[in-house]
Amino acid sequence: MRLFRKKLKQEHKVMLQAERAGGALLPEYHRPTSECPHPERWHMYDSMTAEAEVLEFLQTLVMTIKPQLVVETGAFLGASTLWIAKGLKANGFGRIVSCEFDPVVYARAKERIAASGLADWVDLRNESSLEMQVEGTIDLFYSDSDMEIRAAEVKRFLPQISSNGVVLIHDASSHLRVVREAAFALEREGLLSCVFLPTPRGMVLAQKREGRQ
Repeated sequence: MRLFRKKLKQEHKVMLQAERAGGALLPEYHRPTSECPHPERWHMYDSMTAEAEVLEFLQTLVMTIKPQLVVETGAFLGASTLWIAKGLKANGFGRIVSCEFDPVVYARAKERIAASGLADWVDLRNESSLEMQVEGTIDLFYSDSDMEIRAAEVKRFLPQISSNGVVLIHDASSHLRVVREAAFALEREGLLSCVFLPTPRGMVLAQKREGRQ
């Protein structure tokens, strides 16, 4: 018997927990914040995938703004990717380009997308958001990768985002201050105009300021 086991990466641990849960919905357990004092009113599949209600919001937003090109960072197991793809399918056009840096998690997400019947709408890549090359004008940008690089990836793709496009940044609660402060900084720099949605983990809904009419 081994006395010491290699510590699992957090992403791998959550991935295994999600697989054991078998897609069961659980009450959101993110701690209460001043903007969202009752997180238990929301639901989650796991601690890394966006809240179930936020996933539904993503599909509805796609069906509302009718994007031709969606770019997502941090696909994890592909849940948000697939909800966005559902919206694209309902629209009858468009595509989502998404990336997942961890090769183990990427492989699981790839399998899930392949089995979903929505693979034709998805271009999933195993690379960093700071290196991924995407051609075309982005109508919806969804930032959900490592928290420390959210500002950098938004800045990297900002020139490609349409002046009428929408920027979403997940994990922007007052508890997860890294992303929230990054969003405020982007606003102070005059790059984005932000609305902070009071969800358990926090969501920024924004547009870039340059080019607006």
